[in-house]
Amino acid sequence: MRTLLVDADPQGSVGLSLTRQSRMLPGFYDFLEDPGLDLEKLIVPTRLATFSLVAAGQASNYEAGGGIAGANLSRSHAFMRAVAARGFDVCLIDTAAGLFGVTADVIACSNAVLIPQQSEPLGVRSVPKMLEGLGRIKMLNPRLLVLGVVLTMLQQDLEESREAAQALRQLLPQGMVFQTSVPRDGIFVRASAKGLPVGIMEDGAEALAVFDSLRSEIEAKWEQSNIRA
Repeated sequence: MRTLLVDADPQGSVGLSLTRQSRMLPGFYDFLEDPGLDLEKLIVPTRLATFSLVAAGQASNYEAGGGIAGANLSRSHAFMRAVAARGFDVCLIDTAAGLFGVTADVIACSNAVLIPQQSEPLGVRSVPKMLEGLGRIKMLNPRLLVLGVVLTMLQQDLEESREAAQALRQLLPQGMVFQTSVPRDGIFVRASAKGLPVGIMEDGAEALAVFDSLRSEIEAKWEQSNIRA
């Protein structure tokens, strides 16, 4: 599938993980500042023919990813339309944490949202409030599918991490937390240093299997949603 990964987090971590030059590239925030920009000029090809990237960008509001929700809603819609016109099958947008400013605008014009949550006690406690906020955004975007919460950085050898994961599964409705969890593993650091997806690392078979499992769960939820619709 032709996939576009968009870095909408002002920190620019996604872009930096794939190319050290991402800070110098025009990107998503530049489009928000000037929707007349040609999307083609923002798309960065990667070593995978089906995978491209749009960096966070150089616009003046790059460091101000917060702000008032709704301020960039129409421009976020314009960005989505431009991506669809380019024929991408999937557009993944990484946003800053929280439900304010650009993050809220992006979610308000997306088809689905996936909530990654570190398997740590403090982070887990904030998830119910996040889900309440998504409920309010669904009033603006009734078609929004909340795919659920995926636990990340799970440390099976650490009791507190395992307990945090178990507590979240007990706290939320059945099916809201993905069965697949992403472990804390040094391969992610090594892959980031090399600017590569973990799945194509020489020793990345185990990590790839985790994300294949997550993909299968996402596809199943997406199909069930379409059936209900």
